[in-house]
Amino acid sequence: MTLVAPHGRPVSPSLDGRARLFAITCIAVALLAAALAGLVPLGFSIVTVFLFAGPHNYLEFRYFLTRMPAHWGPMRRFFGIGIGGVFVLTALFILMPILGRRMDWDTRTWLNASAAWNSLLILWVALLAQIHFADRRPAIAAWSMPVGLLGVAIAWAAPQAWDLALVYLHPLVALWFLDRELGRRKPNWRPIYRACLMIIPLLLALIWWRLHDAPMLAGQDMLSMRITRHAGAEILTGVSPRALVATHTFLEMLHYGVWIIAIPLVSLRVAPWKLGTAPLVRRSRPWRITVIATFAAGALVVLTLWGGFIADYPLTRDIYFTVAIAHVLAEAPFLLRTF
Repeated sequence: MTLVAPHGRPVSPSLDGRARLFAITCIAVALLAAALAGLVPLGFSIVTVFLFAGPHNYLEFRYFLTRMPAHWGPMRRFFGIGIGGVFVLTALFILMPILGRRMDWDTRTWLNASAAWNSLLILWVALLAQIHFADRRPAIAAWSMPVGLLGVAIAWAAPQAWDLALVYLHPLVALWFLDRELGRRKPNWRPIYRACLMIIPLLLALIWWRLHDAPMLAGQDMLSMRITRHAGAEILTGVSPRALVATHTFLEMLHYGVWIIAIPLVSLRVAPWKLGTAPLVRRSRPWRITVIATFAAGALVVLTLWGGFIADYPLTRDIYFTVAIAHVLAEAPFLLRTF
């Protein structure tokens, strides 16, 4: 049987064997990640962040560069608001803890500041959706802002729950990116991939069944406390911190696996360090110099992160998860662009 891709070109049946290998790899990675997260959640969290935090950000930026058109034309407003929002929201996110410590905010002030930042985030995404779908799907564009305002109300009603939801939902966005890329480039792999995704809730249920009443994590040092706090232990006080850390680490490992292995194989088709295929590189000489300089800086940041993790892991981890909000924000406009 001959398969037909969305662009009309036939897809070779010989890819079926590679699709099966892809599925086996997906399941193997998920099983291994769940096993390590369940058995050694704290150690696995430390190792995954050390090994993959920097490279995954580098490869994610490489993917975004590939998806950025050389000339924005009618999309100028969309990209302008998208890029501007990333910079402004990142700066405010970094500024909040600095101000909070200097001004000695109480709990209520911290929650209000978090709700205000989340409100800006939600309205920014709603505006991007409104612009993007204005001509493509007017009904979605019309509902973007009302749904955004509802999200703002929820963010103010339950700011801690909203923050925690972002922590756990963000890793799953990578799975969505991969699904969209498979639909564009390897449509005959997509049904198999979606079938593989069914194993994730099963593995999460197994982790929770095994660890729901597990004792506290062995380490009570500052690093262990930071990791458990990031997983939501201070908010979900009735849940085993071991189960929370294992769940978050498992999802983060899936996130890293998608950006480091799957997306480059499916989308880039060239070595990540070869920038000649990026549209912006071909736009003009100044853009080419800017892109090359940015990637050189990115590679330096990856090496600096590894050095920082070795020298002072807790401090470097805190800095990374604060500054890395930029790549989380950048996912929003590029995910919208896949629709």
